[in-house]
Amino acid sequence: MDPLGLTTTALLACVVFLIFFSLWSQGIKRGKFPPGPTPLPLVGNILQLNLKNILASLSQLAEKYGPIFTIYLGTERVVVLHGYKIMKEALIDQGDGFVDRGYIAIFEDVLKGQGILVSRGERWKQIRRFSLMTLRNFGMGKRSIEERIQEEAQCLVEELRKTKGEPTDPTFILGCAPCNVICSVLFHDRFKYDDEKLLYLMSLLNENFQLLNTVWLQIYNCLPSFRVYLPGKHNKIFKNVDQLKQFILERVKEHQKTLDPNNPQDYIDCYLAKMQQEKENPKTEFDLENLEMTGVNLFAAGTETTSSTLRYGLLLIMKHPEIQAKIHEEIDRVIGQDRVPSIKDRQDMPYTDAVVHEIQRFINLLPLNLSHAVSRDIKFQQYILPKGTTIFPLLFPILWDSKEFPNPDQFDPHHFLDKNGKFKKSDYFMPFSIGKRSCLGEGLARMELFMFFTTILQNFTLKSVVDLNEISIQDKHSGFSNVPPKYKLCFLPR
Repeated sequence: MDPLGLTTTALLACVVFLIFFSLWSQGIKRGKFPPGPTPLPLVGNILQLNLKNILASLSQLAEKYGPIFTIYLGTERVVVLHGYKIMKEALIDQGDGFVDRGYIAIFEDVLKGQGILVSRGERWKQIRRFSLMTLRNFGMGKRSIEERIQEEAQCLVEELRKTKGEPTDPTFILGCAPCNVICSVLFHDRFKYDDEKLLYLMSLLNENFQLLNTVWLQIYNCLPSFRVYLPGKHNKIFKNVDQLKQFILERVKEHQKTLDPNNPQDYIDCYLAKMQQEKENPKTEFDLENLEMTGVNLFAAGTETTSSTLRYGLLLIMKHPEIQAKIHEEIDRVIGQDRVPSIKDRQDMPYTDAVVHEIQRFINLLPLNLSHAVSRDIKFQQYILPKGTTIFPLLFPILWDSKEFPNPDQFDPHHFLDKNGKFKKSDYFMPFSIGKRSCLGEGLARMELFMFFTTILQNFTLKSVVDLNEISIQDKHSGFSNVPPKYKLCFLPR
């Protein structure tokens, strides 16, 4: 390279560095942040993180800097909370100051601040309040939703019987059941298990969860300033979400034609009625765009997270035949074969209840949690966090806390049983997170998991198609989510 070219390159590098340093120092002056590794210009601390196993990297940083530390993902500053005490102090004790959603590039670009998952401020408050009230009115935690789950559980059993004990990939079958439950709440309908539309939607959700866990998406999220120039897999997520939005919009249009505001049949009816009530309010958050995205949020979250937990759970139960035998014994003793399981059976089935809790603890489905953000300038411990600071309140160090759960890397239902075999609660059990941003559908998901697992095992014995020692229970990568590995099993009628 000629001297002029070298000089130009050097000057450009200096300018880039000075811009980064200026932005970084301005942020530092606005607050007093927790310690952390020194960031590099533009890339921040990315080169110090293992993007194939970011959990291990964050744990190593916690060992060095303590339960609260600062990292830079590109130019984005993130404060990480690592452990139960610091998490509770932030999301419960000072919860009002941490209610905003943090900045994650892929969610910002796909969801555009609409709906309930990534919205902030007044929009989030209004839509969450409305959604909680509506879901409760349609039976979340009450008998009507229990009856829907029971009916869907029997449909699931009939579908599993069709496999005739042959090796089966359970991915789509186990996705259909929770999907139909949330569909009954959203638009008062369900699909047959061989419906092409349903299978297509399941494939979109499954593909998106797989893509969110790739190293490429970690790079995309860590370099938000450069994402407009990046080709790659994130474009597939955009297309998949567009297809899901179109599906919700079609249902909304159908509901608009038949709406009776005085007799709403489902969530979409209630939302459309709310839109009519607020049509004269220029500041209303209840419009078609937010309905469309909220529908996608509820549909996706109500389907894929429960489906992944079911798939992971059956894999774990199959790998541990001694645990499966104890579940069968408890089911036969408490429920028998002549009636369908109900949610009230849970209080008489401590072992099965403990297994369901241990599945959720062990699989660590969303180890990083969804990010939060500081909603105002706030003093937290000895630090000053400016409004908008992104917070990572990690779930994995809590669910795998070795003091609360001895041998946390072992699948052991006794983590939730006392010495007398009674179910034992734990404050560290928070797969749905905690605080005001905790999962909206936690009550529904917990009912589904207990009743689906119990109904499946009431009717079937799970048999592996490979030697039990060959069963892998870990995904290759650990990032946004822990996706269960692909596998087959046999559902043998009991």
